[in-house]
Amino acid sequence: MSTLAFEIVDVFTDRPFAGNPLAVVFGAEGLATEQMQALALEFNLSETVFVLPPTQVGATYRARIFTPAAELPFAGHPSVGAAVTASRRGMFGVGQVTQECGAGVLPIEVTATGATLTGGVPTLSPELDPEPLLEMVGLDVADHTGPAPRVAGCGLEFPYLPVRPDAVARARLNVAAAERYGLDHVSVFSWEAGAQTAHARVFVPGMGVPEDPATGSAALGLGVWLVASGLLPGEGRSEYAVRQGVELRRPSALACTVTAAGGVAVGATVSGQVVPVARGEIAAPPFIG
Repeated sequence: MSTLAFEIVDVFTDRPFAGNPLAVVFGAEGLATEQMQALALEFNLSETVFVLPPTQVGATYRARIFTPAAELPFAGHPSVGAAVTASRRGMFGVGQVTQECGAGVLPIEVTATGATLTGGVPTLSPELDPEPLLEMVGLDVADHTGPAPRVAGCGLEFPYLPVRPDAVARARLNVAAAERYGLDHVSVFSWEAGAQTAHARVFVPGMGVPEDPATGSAALGLGVWLVASGLLPGEGRSEYAVRQGVELRRPSALACTVTAAGGVAVGATVSGQVVPVARGEIAAPPFIG
C-alpha cells in the first residue's frame, strides 16, 4: 500500500494547540479528486491542503484545498499553512512565492515563522436582509448593530453580519435555518473601532464545518466590507485585526490590511504564524470513481 507524507500545523497562532489545525499533504500528484476528498474526510479538519507541482506559468506550486465535504477554490489558513510548511521542508526558501489555486495565482510572502497572503480581486454584493442570517446563528433583530450585512470576498465570499459585542459569544448555529434559507456559511462579528479589531465567528455548515477556529479568507473579505460600510478609510492602506476561535478554545490572531481607492477596496492581505504539531505518513486511499 502506498503512503503519503503529511504534516499537521496550527495556523494563525504562535503556540501549538491553538489557531486553526491544518493537514498539509505532499506527494499526491497521482491521486484523483475523489481520493483527495477521502483523505480530507479522514483528517476531518476544517481543511486539508495538497501541495502539488504548478500547472500555470509563474506559480511556485499548486494548492488544492478540501473541507471534509467539498473542494474549495481558495482558503486563507490552508494557503498560509501550505506555504510555510513547504518552505520549511525545503521546497523553496523564504521570501516571495506564488500559489496556484482556484482563485488564480496569488502572491505569498513567506518568513521563518509565518506568511502574508494577498487575496484575489475584491467582490461586494448589495445589502442583505439581516433576519435570515440572525436566525441562522440563533440571534434576534436586537443583536444586529451597525451597517447592513453584505456578501464580500477576495477569492472566497462570505456574508458579513455585524452584531453587538455580547452577541458574538451567544451565537449558536441553527442548521435547520441555514438549510431553509439556503445559507452555506456566515461570518458574525463585532467591531471595535478604536482598536480596529473584529471579534469574529465563522460558521460553514454547507461545507461540513460547523464552526471554523480561524478563517483567513473571511478576514480578507471583512476588509472589503469594512471599507464599503465606511468603518475603514476609502483611500489608502489600513490595518485591522481579527480575533477568532475563542469560543472553540482555539484562540487565533489574524493581522490584516486593506487598500482602498475611491471608497472601494482594491486589495487585501492577511498574515499569521504557523506552528508545527505533528508529521507522519498516511495510506493513499484506493481509487474511488
